[in-house]
Parts: sequence; structure tokens; C-alpha cells
Amino acid sequence: MYQINFHSPISIYFIGIGGISMSGLAEILQKEGFSISGSDEKESALTKHLEKLGITIFYQHSAKNLSHKPDLVVYTAAVKGNNPELLEAKRLQIPVLTRAQLLGQIMLNYKNSIGISGTHGKTTTTSMISEIFLDNELDPTISVGGILDRIGGNIYIGNSDYFITEACEYTNSFLSLYPKIGIILNICADHLDFFKDLEDIRNSFHQYAKNISPDGCLILNSAIENWEMFLKGVDCKVITFGLKENDDYYADHISYDNFGHPSYDLIIKGKKMAHITLHVLGEHNILNSLAACAAAYELGISPDKIAKGLASYLGTERRFQIKGTQNGITIVDDYAHHPDEIQVTLKTAKNYPHNKIWCVFQPHTYSRTKALLKDFAKALSLADHVVLADIYPARETDTLGISSKDLQEELQKIGKKSFYFPSFEEIENFLIKNCVHGDLLITMGAGNIVNVGENLLKQ
Repeated sequence: MYQINFHSPISIYFIGIGGISMSGLAEILQKEGFSISGSDEKESALTKHLEKLGITIFYQHSAKNLSHKPDLVVYTAAVKGNNPELLEAKRLQIPVLTRAQLLGQIMLNYKNSIGISGTHGKTTTTSMISEIFLDNELDPTISVGGILDRIGGNIYIGNSDYFITEACEYTNSFLSLYPKIGIILNICADHLDFFKDLEDIRNSFHQYAKNISPDGCLILNSAIENWEMFLKGVDCKVITFGLKENDDYYADHISYDNFGHPSYDLIIKGKKMAHITLHVLGEHNILNSLAACAAAYELGISPDKIAKGLASYLGTERRFQIKGTQNGITIVDDYAHHPDEIQVTLKTAKNYPHNKIWCVFQPHTYSRTKALLKDFAKALSLADHVVLADIYPARETDTLGISSKDLQEELQKIGKKSFYFPSFEEIENFLIKNCVHGDLLITMGAGNIVNVGENLLKQ
């Protein structure tokens, strides 16, 4: 495999440079003196930002884009084998790396790297850890899968030996990473278009655990079923976190304010070390923050400074993000696109002031919808009213014979009335007529459903 060297910058071409992770890696390498160019299918805020930095971007995939013969080509999992640029790179015998392989190599240039994995909560926990390190002026380099206000985007390039990043399990990307601190937040059945089943997913997380540096540590949620299996073949220190007294890090005396923001006593190895107050909602964020506490403490940050950093964290875009109020209706947007995430978000919403909870859900990918149809219906039934949009296909083209109407029928089977509309305009008109003062309206999904709430706020 081709190995990059920060001391010998080269020219690198990114296929799919506008992706939230790819754009961040491109920016990191440009600052290190590498010559960067790339392509994407369409212009976006991320590509415009890269262009302002002087990076050349082509808005079509063409073999001609590689006429300057870069030293290395990097591509994402979304790029198919018949991509003309990938084929041209192979014809010209230019070395190629996946995005994950590149990320893994970049991480090796930092003494203290933190990789945050888990089916859910990666972006939030990465953001929490980032906030703690930034608040303590440790100047880390950060790559996060969402927009964090503190850094004004998804990437921050620091000048220290700290590197903080998400470690995504899809297509086994995280198996190219070898962090010093590795976190496993949770493990659920997801991405079943790639993984065979839950056991296959667990095996991948086990391999990720074995990738952690022997002088580092694995930080693991003790609520994960049979979590002890992940210790087999792991040479590093192991730390558990959770809500039980025998966890290395656990939350005691949990309380919530009137808006659902939690506070708790941080217990480390049986001793109270700090009082934590969060400004994000829900029990799931207690767990996310415990993982963040463990990572920060293991790297030498004091509990009081950890508490201060967590108090500064106000959330990440699209994670129960309060977008505004219109006619007394509070509009929230959330990225939840898996049944477990939906359940957590709707349970969290019940602790937020509301009359009725409206969930406007856009399923994400046909394969996920088909595989988890009954689970989706059960999770969505926690809302008072459910409105369904068409499935957002993302990387998929085969509908697999599934649609949002199937989800509507599944909801009806369990006695939950729901509404389906094929266009955002119809959804918006329905909500305008039916939502009333005091209601909580949540647009939910990993696609573009956020546009519905934003359009309503413009009314």
C-alpha cells in the first residue's frame, strides 16, 4: 500500500472531494504542503470553501481531470469500480487509496489519536471531545461528521499531537485506523446492505478494538451485550463506561432540568471527581459524555476542566437542533435514521416542553428500510403524529420493492395512524393546517428532510 509522508508532500487527487470527511482530509493535507485537487458531482458549501483555499475542483467525473498525473488518487466508498477517474488512475498506474486508508495514514502522524466508533453517537461524542480539548487550549486537529459551531465547520487543523476523528464502521472503513484511544459507543444492526448480520458487525468492531495501539486504551460501553468478547486479543488498557456502579466511569445522581438537559456526578473508579452539566438533551448524551470524559481524562485533562469543556458544548447541527419557532410551534431537526436513534430522539422529545409531538420522517436507503421495516414502525409509534416522506435513496438505485407506503402500512398494523405525501410541498401544506400552538415538530432523517422545517420557518 502507498504510504504518505508529511515530510515529503506530493500531489493528491480526491474523487468525491465534496464529502464531509473527504473535504476535511483534503484541507488537512493542503495545510501540510500537499498539492490538492479533486472532483465532485455538484457544487456545495464544502466545495466552495475548498476552492477559496486554492484547491481546484472539477464538477464532473472525467478521465481528463487526471491529465496532470497526480502522485496519488483517493476515493470514497461511494465511488464505483467503473468510475472514469478511478479507471484512468489505474491505466496511468497512479497509486490509489480509499478515504479510510488515507485517514489511517494521517492519524499515524499524531502521537495521541482518538477514534470514536459506534453505530450511533459518533458525531456528538467527537464534538464533545473536541470541545473539551479546544476549551483547554490543547489545539487538536479535528475531523467530525457534522458541522460544529465552535470550529465553524467539520474540520479544524491544530498544531499539536492530538487528532480527534470519527471511526465509521460502514464498509469496514474503521479497520484502516490504528488509534491510541479507541471508543466503542454502541453496536446495533445497521448497514445491512454491507454487513451480513449483527454478528458480522460485532466481529468488525472486535477487529477495530484489536487495532488500538498497545500503549493506548479501549473505552467501551458496558451496556453492549457480551462486551467481554471484545477484549480477546486486545493488548491495550480497557475502560468501561455506563450507568452501573461497577463501571470505571459512571453517572450518579442524574437529574434533568425543565428542558430535558441532564446533570450528574462523574464517578471515576468509585470516586466522585466532578459534577457534569450538559446543554444537550437525553440519556444517550449522558453516555456520550461519559465516553468523552474517559478519553479526556486518560489523556491527562483534569475532571474540573472536562466538566467546563462539556458545559461549553451546545450541540451539533442536525442532532436535536432547535431550528426556531413559527406560530408557537417549535421546529426541531434530527439526523436519526435508524430505529434505535428514532426511539432515543422521540423519548428525548417527551422531556422537552410540548403539546403534541409531530415526527416528519424521511427513511434513508431502501435496504435499511426493508431490513428494519417493523423496527421503524415501532420506533415511530412513540410520536403522537407521524408524517412520512419518500425514501431518500442516497447511494442506492435499486428500490428493492420497498417504499414509504409500506412503512405506513406497517404503522397501521400496530394501530398507529400516519400520513404519507410524495412531495415536500404537500407535507408542508398538511403541517400548516394541522399543527397547533405548543406542538413540537421534528423533521427526522439523514437526507434533505431538514428543508421542510426550514421552509415552514419562512412562512
